[in-house]
Amino acid sequence: MSKLIFINLPVADLTKATAFYESIGARKNPQFSDHTASCLVFSDTIHAMLLTHDKFLQFTTKKIADAHTSAEVLICISADSRADVDAVVERATRAGGAPDPTPTQDFGFMYGRSFEDLDGHIWEIMWMDAEAASEACQKEGVAQ
Repeated sequence: MSKLIFINLPVADLTKATAFYESIGARKNPQFSDHTASCLVFSDTIHAMLLTHDKFLQFTTKKIADAHTSAEVLICISADSRADVDAVVERATRAGGAPDPTPTQDFGFMYGRSFEDLDGHIWEIMWMDAEAASEACQKEGVAQ
């Protein structure tokens, strides 16, 4: 069985955060959602658990970081093409997110951009041609 990943993110407004992630293509799973949490499904193996601050604090004694002013994590998710990278960032921007808080990466065989969600969490969207990346690494003498 494939491993699943559940990214737990504290959000200030669960309804707005849920709508934001649905607008970029995630699907809400009502089975694991209620008034304190929304489970957003990106794929069969990738899920984002959006949690109200009170709910998030049930899992940690640490202070919730203000992701608008502090870097807490960079989350990277793959895309099927360069055009898909741009499309996700464009949808995030239209939904109220901030485009490209980190530099765009364009190495020919790999292309990535990012967006910041409503709560300041940074998501990178990356496309890579694995065969071309392998060839580039071989030319550079980089271990694979």
